Amino acid sequence: MSQHDKPLTLLGDLTPEDFLAHYWQQKPLLIRGAIPDFLSPIDPDELAGLACEPGVEARLVEEKGPDRAWQVSHGPLDEATFERLPEGHWSLLVQAVDHYVPAVAALMDEFDFLPRWRLDDIMISYAPPGGNVGPHIDQYDVFLLQASGHRRWQLGGKQSDDAPIIQGIDLRILETFEVEPDSDWTLAPGDMLYLPPGWAHHGASQTDDCMTISVGFRAPSADESITSYADYLGEQLPASKRYSDAGMAPASQAGELDDAAIERMRQFMLSTLDNPEQMAQWFGRVMTQPKYMDQVAPLESPLDEAALVAHLQAGEPLFAMPGSRFAWRSDSRGTTLFVDGDGHSCSEALAKRLSESAPFYEDVLELDGAAALLTQLVNTGSMGFMDEEEDEE
Repeated sequence: MSQHDKPLTLLGDLTPEDFLAHYWQQKPLLIRGAIPDFLSPIDPDELAGLACEPGVEARLVEEKGPDRAWQVSHGPLDEATFERLPEGHWSLLVQAVDHYVPAVAALMDEFDFLPRWRLDDIMISYAPPGGNVGPHIDQYDVFLLQASGHRRWQLGGKQSDDAPIIQGIDLRILETFEVEPDSDWTLAPGDMLYLPPGWAHHGASQTDDCMTISVGFRAPSADESITSYADYLGEQLPASKRYSDAGMAPASQAGELDDAAIERMRQFMLSTLDNPEQMAQWFGRVMTQPKYMDQVAPLESPLDEAALVAHLQAGEPLFAMPGSRFAWRSDSRGTTLFVDGDGHSCSEALAKRLSESAPFYEDVLELDGAAALLTQLVNTGSMGFMDEEEDEE
């Protein structure tokens, strides 16, 4: 019996198959004790410290701000801002905490019944009593894991994309919000709520300070996908591939765009776009693009292959860098390892191994082509060495 055939605590008494068949992208699910005896991997002071760091995406939402209602301040924040805050009715939200705190990144392993490339990042919010960001909808799946304190969640059902929102503020708060029957829950540490896209929800901290971990998922929109794929495909196509109309009938009206011409262009475009192998290559690249492109920085002094081998033989662990994303695919053309928006041809065994989240040691060199590919990934900034003491810190 595989691990996915057995119920997981994370999903209560549901198997992953049951969850995906009956809840994923269909309806919410409340799981009490999803992670029993859960202890937050980060405390409020550490989260506030991250919000003060340059380059970290953070927002402070004040329901009764000094300048206006629902005032939003973007990071980096400073100590003076935190010192002036009232005792309640504000929220701090820090995006991509998994990029900075390894213990937070490790939580992604709990969701290994979903493709890793589908996960986006882990946001963590802190709120004193009454803190909230108003009722709203998200256009992506999210798991809301209570890290500390208690948060009350109320759900308002699935909403249309054009549901009216309050104008004049820097938040997409719904104008109207009606709580559905039996959709009002208070979550304690270790409890978790799953919400599919488009489901109205409102979460507010209760009588104690609380932190909530939001595991979000990537969901490219139709306009983003079409534009991106067309751009990628355009780079691969020869200039000689053009519209043609051999065998057409004489024009009855010189200025008319007749149905036959439109159909020829439609077939020309559809046949050009309908290329499964090219689609797979594009999809692997777009779904592994880093959330923040500037976090993947090439080494100033490139490493050569001999030096990489020496590091591994000395027992130094090699890691995927925080924020880097890996996926792989095998088809009739071979295997491609997708890393941070690029594709690398390699063996399937090597692609599978490098897509694992564990650190890599000397034994990875036994796989064909490993030394050359690892050297390339280190030099592009997608992987890096870190000694054990640094890792423990």
